[in-house]
Amino acid sequence: MNDMTALRLYFPQSSRAKPTRFWHHLTAPALSNRLLIAAHHSGIHQALLHSVHAGYLQGKKPSHHHVEGASAHHPLCIELIDIEERLRAFLHEHADELRHVRAVMFRCELAL
Repeated sequence: MNDMTALRLYFPQSSRAKPTRFWHHLTAPALSNRLLIAAHHSGIHQALLHSVHAGYLQGKKPSHHHVEGASAHHPLCIELIDIEERLRAFLHEHADELRHVRAVMFRCELAL
């Protein structure tokens, strides 16, 4: 596949998904988990949750991951790899949950 594209989604680790069940109104699931499951159900070729050791999101202070806990604003990154059309369809389908997520899309280059 020479037409692979990567989509990276950046958001705070405290981000929660929209409630879809009664119990979610009490404890909403993590956005990272919801996006990974949604990517799998959408048939996305590959999905990875990157563990960030240190970094910051726009408008936030730098944050470092620590074994005892991290700031609620500590960044997470989910990387999806597939063809561009499928990634754009995923963005469109989940636009309501991704409105506070920074998305970066770029073409993958394969070294031959």
